[in-house]
Amino acid sequence: MVMAQHCYASAPVVDGLPLLDAPGFWAAHLADLSEGIPAEAFGVDAADAGEALEQLHDREAWPLFTVPLAGGFTMLVHYNSGEEHTCTDYFLTHPHWPASRAALVLTSDDQDRIGPGLCWPELAALLTPPAEADGVNDPHARLLLLLPVLGDADAPPEALALVTEALVAHGAPPDCEPLARRLLEGHPMWGATTWTYDVDERSWLCDGEHSPRRTPLGEHLPAVQRMALEAVLAGRTPEIRA
Repeated sequence: MVMAQHCYASAPVVDGLPLLDAPGFWAAHLADLSEGIPAEAFGVDAADAGEALEQLHDREAWPLFTVPLAGGFTMLVHYNSGEEHTCTDYFLTHPHWPASRAALVLTSDDQDRIGPGLCWPELAALLTPPAEADGVNDPHARLLLLLPVLGDADAPPEALALVTEALVAHGAPPDCEPLARRLLEGHPMWGATTWTYDVDERSWLCDGEHSPRRTPLGEHLPAVQRMALEAVLAGRTPEIRA
């Protein structure tokens, strides 16, 4: 499993949560997945989408979005803007993991091209937030924020319905199903691929060329931590032991 090698200790990281309410945010965040589709499909104008994109790509302030999960797990969505371009990394982490294994990289759209990182059953299991947790808790926002991690060619019809519902909840017009369908085609760097569930490994495996999920997720972790990871991605509350 690919481990986080990025170091943000000296980077200008800022809390991205306030940006979720900015006009044009979702058109900007999902710009790669919706390439060629006008911002108006999201219910906003191009100027608002452009302004939101500038905020996401600000070299002086790198937005970090925290998506709390059950059992203390967290999904981190991190924009980082270097000298040449901005990339977005998606990490899965837990405070009990040792520093050397602090985060699993699920996707990254930098030059290394890592993804997809989740299949639909896993993403669907992450939409309900734990009680009294700080971060992105609205299920619709969680779905749209994590969509770039998804790449599942066999996503069920309910996926289209849920993405459409989330878009409408955040300002898109009611007839936005074509946009939702496009978003489910996956990130252009890796697209939608096939997943199979390995019963012996108790893990979903991806056949995507660039996916870190070609091997079981967290296979390097101690057994008890890996069991907790499996539980949270299946929608169960994991038993956490230090």
